[in-house]
Amino acid sequence: MARSSFFPSFDRLPHTMPIFPLEGAVVMPEADLPLNIFEPRYLHMVDDALRTDRMFGMVQPLPGASEEPVAVYRTGCAGRITAYRETDDGRMLVTLTGLSRFDIAEELAGTRGYRLVVPDWSRFRCDYEEVGGDRLPVDRPRFFRSLSNYLKAHDLEADVKALQHLPLGPLVNRLVTVLPFDSADKQALVEAVEAKTRVEVLLAALELSTADGSGLGRH
Repeated sequence: MARSSFFPSFDRLPHTMPIFPLEGAVVMPEADLPLNIFEPRYLHMVDDALRTDRMFGMVQPLPGASEEPVAVYRTGCAGRITAYRETDDGRMLVTLTGLSRFDIAEELAGTRGYRLVVPDWSRFRCDYEEVGGDRLPVDRPRFFRSLSNYLKAHDLEADVKALQHLPLGPLVNRLVTVLPFDSADKQALVEAVEAKTRVEVLLAALELSTADGSGLGRH
């Protein structure tokens, strides 16, 4: 699947970018993350993004972080707003489509209540190179068997037979985004740079969760 022509090339990714810290919420390249925006500072963020490049980064707070500004993980993923709707009660319903992961090189002074960073994209050029690829040395029967067991164990519904026909790289990114792993497991998946490593980490999380109700964050 080709990357949308509306998305910037790797060399044109922004030098500064807003971030949205939210526990348990990650987005990955080619995956869609629905967001319900209601805090004034993040309404400002979305409004400003819509006026410029439509991009912001999703990052998770560090475990136990509570004081503002909340301490966050160094690595997150940027997305582009591909759909949004305003509600009568003052919220914005946004679809953020993942574009590329990044490391936070520096945090700048915020504006209108939200935070700005200097993203370092260099470690994740592979997010552009992997788009649509499916040349991963993975035991596919084991992977889809483990996914099916995970979905059944957590009372989740999905057409696993249909999923088997999708390229594994983009599928894994979508699963990282939508499956209800805890924050530590999701962060481990975000930080798995190469697609092969990410599949291995995801497979381990699926099997551990099915085996004993826990995940990578507790091992």
